[in-house]
Amino acid sequence: MDKPMTNWDEKRSHWIQNNPNFASQNRVMLITGSQPGPCKNPNGDHFLLRFFKNKVDYCRIHGWEIFYNNAFLDPAMKSVWAKVPIIRAAMLARPDVEWLFWVDSDAIFTDMDFEIPFDKYKDHNLVIHGWPDMIYKEKSWVSVNTGAVLIRNCQWAMDFLDVWAGMSPRSPNYAEWGRILSSTLTDKKSPRPDEQSAFVYLLLKGDKKWTDRIYVENEYSLHGYWLGIVGKFERIAVKYSEIERRVKGLRRRHAEVDGGGRRAEMWRHAAGGGEGPEGWRRPFVTHFTGCQPCSGDHSPDYKGDSCWVGMERALNFADNQVLRNYGFMRPDLGNGSRLRPVPFDYPVKI
Repeated sequence: MDKPMTNWDEKRSHWIQNNPNFASQNRVMLITGSQPGPCKNPNGDHFLLRFFKNKVDYCRIHGWEIFYNNAFLDPAMKSVWAKVPIIRAAMLARPDVEWLFWVDSDAIFTDMDFEIPFDKYKDHNLVIHGWPDMIYKEKSWVSVNTGAVLIRNCQWAMDFLDVWAGMSPRSPNYAEWGRILSSTLTDKKSPRPDEQSAFVYLLLKGDKKWTDRIYVENEYSLHGYWLGIVGKFERIAVKYSEIERRVKGLRRRHAEVDGGGRRAEMWRHAAGGGEGPEGWRRPFVTHFTGCQPCSGDHSPDYKGDSCWVGMERALNFADNQVLRNYGFMRPDLGNGSRLRPVPFDYPVKI
């Protein structure tokens, strides 16, 4: 992060011209990672492996690539800030990739069919889940969630990452930024600048060259808060089964790598289901914010084993969608070890 990158658009374009086989309009690489050492929580590494498997499954199904990092690329930018130098390094390492999608290690894809509407973002360079009223009226530090960030590989993004990192621990004005963020954001209690508060500040106070190119998404769950989701999985599954009973083509056993037509057909039937409290559409991403599966030091707001039960249910709900193409599923979302075969005309034949 020490040396700014200049003329990246031109350099990247030149590389693609010399390597035309890698040219693709919406080539995507997912980036995720964890800390360098083993987890303190005895089950933490097991959960991180399953979270990673979920991401690998989604990338395989959609033809994406994935980069898993477990090193701090900038000694001054650890913990929540570690994603910034990783994203920047990935841009430089992979000029063939148009979009990079950072997803926190504790987030799960819970709609394995969902396809990101890239055409919707043709005039934007960064997409993040958020709520405009909470950003601009309430000035809340939780008005966006930086656990899932979709960013275009371009000079704008390089420059934005430099500005964002300017509020990180690598800045000589780090303590002052803590005071500025605390005085600007109405509900920020910690005096330390974190990457999410800094992002909200840039939305509120940043130059238009930044804000005009950022898309705040809330029409689907680029980030879905787990607590309001994990209790709905059975109801969601029933609704999707009802669609499959009505539409014979959706019941067919499909090749995993050739499911685009089926995915589009299912979306036509499920799009109106909504993702609110009464909605039944699968959330794209379910994020276990505050659960800290690696350390085990979850938020005191979450009682008992609610985090671990919720993670088990979400992982099995997502994995059922993967296993379905292989002829199996888990009948009990709370039990990952029990499988049953799925008939070819399921759910008509059970």
